[in-house]
Amino acid sequence: MDATQTILFTLVAVVMGWFAVGVIWNIRRGNAVLKWMQTGLPRLGEKTTLRWLGSSAVELALAKARPPFRRVELVLVLEPRDVLWFWLLARWQKRRDMLIIRGQLLNTPPFEYDLLAPESWSARMLTNHSAGRQWETETFDGTNFRAPAPTRPLSRQTAPAILQAARQVQPVVWRLSARREFPQFELHVPLPNPNQDKAPQFFDALRALAEQMGQR
Repeated sequence: MDATQTILFTLVAVVMGWFAVGVIWNIRRGNAVLKWMQTGLPRLGEKTTLRWLGSSAVELALAKARPPFRRVELVLVLEPRDVLWFWLLARWQKRRDMLIIRGQLLNTPPFEYDLLAPESWSARMLTNHSAGRQWETETFDGTNFRAPAPTRPLSRQTAPAILQAARQVQPVVWRLSARREFPQFELHVPLPNPNQDKAPQFFDALRALAEQMGQR
């Protein structure tokens, strides 16, 4: 009985200790990126609403964004480091710390399409969610390009310039999507590095990308 209790107490201590370390790690990581964003967010809009969604996500909403956006939502998605088995599962699924940007544009994109990094978590989640869509897929510049069959040739012509503009925001792009309905703009990229990336340049490049996606 004493040995069983010792093992049980040890397991509880390990789980609780891991949880505490994971929460602190994510909060510090999130706060560092939020502090970095402060110098760049005014490029998108002045009034930002912020809320933590647990310890693994932070949502920022700009209801009145600057052109070419009408409104923008930014979500910092952190690995679930506070729960060991969830964190291991996330690593196995290749889910990493990421920034998701969703927006409504002043000009609706003329075409619907996706540019997806093969084998990424973002690509798998989108593919599973939209399995019923009859979209054609082809490989393009290290990504999977998906679009409706009737408009795919036209949207494919714009893909090289759009992807180049997205890589000016972040060199690694996990997902870039254009839609007719909200979110008309969606971008998934690795979480910026506060010690290397420049926030004003990041958000300027983001606006340039969104403006290009809304051009007809």
